[in-house]
Amino acid sequence: MSVAELLLRLSIAFITLLVLTRIMGRKEISQMTYFNFVSAISIGTLGASLAIEPSLSIRNGVIALVGWSAFTIFLGIMDIKSRKARLAIVGQPIILIQKGKIMEGALRKVRLDIDSLNSLLRKKNVFNISEVEYAMFETDGTLSVMKKESQQSVTKSDMKIQQTIPHFSTSSMAVISDGKINRENLKDLNLDENWLDRQLRSVGVNSVVDVFYAEVQKDGTLYIDNKHDNLQ
Repeated sequence: MSVAELLLRLSIAFITLLVLTRIMGRKEISQMTYFNFVSAISIGTLGASLAIEPSLSIRNGVIALVGWSAFTIFLGIMDIKSRKARLAIVGQPIILIQKGKIMEGALRKVRLDIDSLNSLLRKKNVFNISEVEYAMFETDGTLSVMKKESQQSVTKSDMKIQQTIPHFSTSSMAVISDGKINRENLKDLNLDENWLDRQLRSVGVNSVVDVFYAEVQKDGTLYIDNKHDNLQ
């Protein structure tokens, strides 16, 4: 392949990709669902092949790009027109926290662990799971969070009232994750397993293995989420 042909291919591939991306719309970039992910990879591969693959003619490369883009646009229209098609193509949001309870089955379905869930919550400025009423994992991989009503009301700082309850720690810390005790965090909090056992028994939990997640709040209280919570 000569330099002139390579430059021609590169120019055609770039211009074609730019035009087709503009036609397909901003959703292809802003909402990376499974469908958009597959579409973007395929179009990028076809564009690269058009640019540097000498065995692929320029005509066939452009036809492949236009054809795949038309297929993508068609499925996008089906996504808008039909709910059944939308569920098949894009999927639907999954509830990860419902009424303050962690849905561990839903976490396994989307292949998230409790640390990943906490990380997504922190990106929403939620540092305690106990503050969350509902959390939904959207089809584009983002997390939508609705705090509990008590967490949405006016705070003492808003009313210029000084906080009178001393903080137990600077942030909440997990002490049980998927039925296993985090002894390092307990030690950092100057607590022991006897304290944890008393706290669990006070709310009717007889064994650590029955707890999916537990964390010590900033005020020293223990938030507990039991295993086998079901969607209602």
